[in-house]
Amino acid sequence: MLIALSVRNIVLIDRLDLQFGGGLSVLTGETGAGKSILLDALTLALGGRGDQSLVRKGCENGQVSAVFALVADHPARKILQNEAALADCLEEREDLILRRVQFSDGRTKAFVNDQAISVQLLKKIGRELVEIHGQHDERALVDVNSHRVLLDAFGKNDAALALVAGAYRSLMETQQKVDELALLNSKAATEEEFARHAVEELSNLAPEIGEEEKLADRRRELMALERAVDDLRGADEILSGSAAPSSSLTPLLRRLQRKDEEGGGIFLPLIERIDAALIALDGTQEALEDIKREMNLDPYELNDVEERLFALRAMARKHHVGCDELGAVLNKYSADLAALKTGSRDLDELRAQLDAMMIKYHHSARLLSAAREKVARLLENSIGKELPDLKLGSARFIVEQKMDETRLALAGYDLVSFHVQTNPGTEAGPMLKVASGGELSRILLALKVVLADRASAPVLIFDEIDTGVGGAVADAMGRRLERLAKSVQVLTVTHAPQVAARASQHMLIEKLLSKNAQEVRTNVRVLNQEQRGEEIARMLAGAEISDEARAAAKRLIAEVG
Repeated sequence: MLIALSVRNIVLIDRLDLQFGGGLSVLTGETGAGKSILLDALTLALGGRGDQSLVRKGCENGQVSAVFALVADHPARKILQNEAALADCLEEREDLILRRVQFSDGRTKAFVNDQAISVQLLKKIGRELVEIHGQHDERALVDVNSHRVLLDAFGKNDAALALVAGAYRSLMETQQKVDELALLNSKAATEEEFARHAVEELSNLAPEIGEEEKLADRRRELMALERAVDDLRGADEILSGSAAPSSSLTPLLRRLQRKDEEGGGIFLPLIERIDAALIALDGTQEALEDIKREMNLDPYELNDVEERLFALRAMARKHHVGCDELGAVLNKYSADLAALKTGSRDLDELRAQLDAMMIKYHHSARLLSAAREKVARLLENSIGKELPDLKLGSARFIVEQKMDETRLALAGYDLVSFHVQTNPGTEAGPMLKVASGGELSRILLALKVVLADRASAPVLIFDEIDTGVGGAVADAMGRRLERLAKSVQVLTVTHAPQVAARASQHMLIEKLLSKNAQEVRTNVRVLNQEQRGEEIARMLAGAEISDEARAAAKRLIAEVG
């Protein structure tokens, strides 16, 4: 419920603070007094389009605050709870305060309980709080996109709608799985030959994690050993080859030994030294042989190691991975081949599930369509009962339900729109196109009365929907607004005394001149019982209020009270 509205520096309003109660509140006043300004201000606070022309002349900005009391489970609370930054801005029993600042340069700022929010979020919240209806309002009830929702709300089709929505979501999820698996199978089939070849190559190669590093280390060792073998061969050639020292020293030793026998031992020191050298050379040769035996070098091992290492690296380059990842590549292609074998079976199973879900969806959608058809007739009849009192007895309200069984949607088969036939023999059509402004306002009022307790915002505002009507029609509209106000809070701008007389709260909008007569401002007064009678008398008589008009106003208030 709207409980307060504060306006500062908006067009002709310099400062205005209003308190609202439940039931039916009417706003009256002479033409041009500023009734539209008040609604523009409220619309601004609800997220409506801003305009720099709204700022009072000479002011830097204007602002509007609207205070609402909300029930615990109101949708506006859920909207705030879903916004992480705003989840704690509204306590359970706290009022909701929407505030909008309009600057003279065209900028606007929006707030909820003094926390800054986007205008889009403000508008989203505002839609859950207030509905504004006027003769030429092309939103709300005349918006064909809302008609199916309204029909379901009137028929209390929540359970049937939930079944269709659940079936639709399951259908779409399964369809997505079918599409993904079909694409995967198609891709796998295309790459099957390459995958088989890759599996064969990698299986034959049988790569192991860490193998590249081990092979590289062994290759370095073997290359170092080969260099050592070359050095050993050189030493062996020196020690054992044709130019080996022993081949020269041995004959020399024998000659010196013969000479020494003849010379009486003169060569003995030399003989001893040469003999020792030969013994040393023999030891060196033995040491060399020992080293060769210990090395036990396989002449083919280096070649084998290099072939394996180069094969691993070539395979890794081919698959654009490291050598340690080749096992994972083998597993991937093996899995692809396995998936190709089982994919067709899985796809058939999924498609069978999809067919079953399609049957479930169509079954649920048909039941919902049948329920809507019954509800449509009930709604037509309910609206039809309201129209005669509104002097629309010749008019017919029609719910057009187009059922398309090929349509897959969250809400089922149906496209719903509200049509009207204003007179027998005329063609029925959309309300906005067929009905005149006055007819449309009365039809919308009848529709709102019928739907009030099932599909309505907690605050309804009617902007001069009784324009151009009077007498019995105005009285019928007043009775329906009064009845509507028993379910929701109703504010109406009216020129009809029959409507104003039924108000639980009556506000007068008037223009006031400043003391120097240089400025005009709009003011709103809440009228007491005596003032109400005077205002209703003015509405009955015009500018000159006679005693007869006052008496008529008094009778009118007594009759409707």
